[in-house]
Amino acid sequence: DNSQKLSLQRIISTLANKNDEIQNFIDTLHHTLKGVQENSSNILSELDEEFDSLYSILDEVKESMINCIKQEQARKSQELQSQISQCNNALENSEELLEFATRSLDIKEPEEFSKAARQIKDRYVTMASAFRLSLKPKVSDNMTHLMVDFSQERQMLQTLKFLPVPKAPEIDPVECLVADNSVTVAWRMPEEDNKIDHFILEHRKTNFDGLPRVKDERCWEIIDNIKGTEYTLSGLKFDSKYMNFRVRACNKAVAGEYSDPVTLETKALNFNLDNSSSHLNLKVEDTCVEWDPTGGKGQESKIKGKENKGSVHVTSLKKHTRSGTPSPKRTSVGSRPPAVRGSRDRFTGESYTVLGDTAIESGQHYWEVKAQKDCKSYSVGVAYKTLGKFDQLGKTNTSWCIHVNNWLQNTFAAKHNNKVKALDVTVPEKLGVFCDFDGGQLSFYDANSKQLLYSFKTKFTQPVLPGFMVWCGGLSLSTGMQVPSAVRTLQKSENGMTGSASSLNNVVTQ
Repeated sequence: DNSQKLSLQRIISTLANKNDEIQNFIDTLHHTLKGVQENSSNILSELDEEFDSLYSILDEVKESMINCIKQEQARKSQELQSQISQCNNALENSEELLEFATRSLDIKEPEEFSKAARQIKDRYVTMASAFRLSLKPKVSDNMTHLMVDFSQERQMLQTLKFLPVPKAPEIDPVECLVADNSVTVAWRMPEEDNKIDHFILEHRKTNFDGLPRVKDERCWEIIDNIKGTEYTLSGLKFDSKYMNFRVRACNKAVAGEYSDPVTLETKALNFNLDNSSSHLNLKVEDTCVEWDPTGGKGQESKIKGKENKGSVHVTSLKKHTRSGTPSPKRTSVGSRPPAVRGSRDRFTGESYTVLGDTAIESGQHYWEVKAQKDCKSYSVGVAYKTLGKFDQLGKTNTSWCIHVNNWLQNTFAAKHNNKVKALDVTVPEKLGVFCDFDGGQLSFYDANSKQLLYSFKTKFTQPVLPGFMVWCGGLSLSTGMQVPSAVRTLQKSENGMTGSASSLNNVVTQ
């Protein structure tokens, strides 16, 4: 019966996943169909605009050429009219004189004839300029210099076509690197294209593996004008299980198709501080804790009110920022009265403690802690859920920590099971905490230089929670961090400090 039940549950799980996958694909198709309709409409409008612009230019050029022809026609006509007018005047005067001269030949009186001859001679002299008129037209009737032949332009217009669009690049997942809270994405073109000017990379966080979802809650973020074929995003907070990436190539005119999207895993531990069980003298917000001397019985109802007020925010964070850790369970804050929450009593007495709200049950994890400059005393480490409400970090066999004291005398020490190992190193500005649950190791580093400060070797028999103690000061956390490469490298090599304090190391807890 059990095997059949398990088999049936596997089938149900497979079907549910497949249904989810198909539904996501249907959403994608609908989204794409809508995009085709919208983009086609936009492109048709742009095409109309481009042709209207061409027609407008042709109309302007035609108008200009018509004006040129008309101006040339007017100029030549004016010249010829002027010549005709001058010639007509000359001809009229010449004909008049000719007629007078012909009549004069019939005059019989010598004296009158002589007088007429002198008049004819005088008028002839005054008309000499008219007879010197050029009898050649100043302009010709030829207008061929204003003819056109648009055969080449017609051929060019016939070659009008859509812009050459770059092909879609291909992202190579093997060449992509996720390390040190940075992601390097590398791609290549399917064929050589020397017209490409730059690339556009788009990315977004998601908690779904596989193809990006149309209905994913996050928008694509854009990085434009990338000249090379790889890009590194650094300083990321890994507060989602995965990141989607896609890239497109652009020439001077147009952007091409997107590459097939690639989903890369961005697994890291994300947690907030659990204000439902913290000491009343601690003021707790998601990733900050501060000593509050005014806390106490009078503040209890006020603080409980704050817990309930903050519960929606932290619960919603659970939904969106769960890391890719295989099995830690984050208990929602404020969903039940604090006393019932995971059977965890509020820390009290001199245990100025607050725990993280996410348990570590397997894997390797890393987070960082920074103390306020004037913080007088604080501890950073891990503890089992069973840590008592009066227990201080490092003073029980259920907790491991590194402790800094700047009050009266300065001490820096590793603590477990009430045993103390003084550390002869400078207290760093920021502490890095590495927890290898399966390997039974808890190591502390200078977060900036990655210098190893101390390592506990043990065997964790229960899930552990990040733990913090603070007095007269405050701490701030950085979570959503990958285990840094430098820390991984140090873990692989033997370090002399690990075996230097047998009283604390090699402790096997029961």
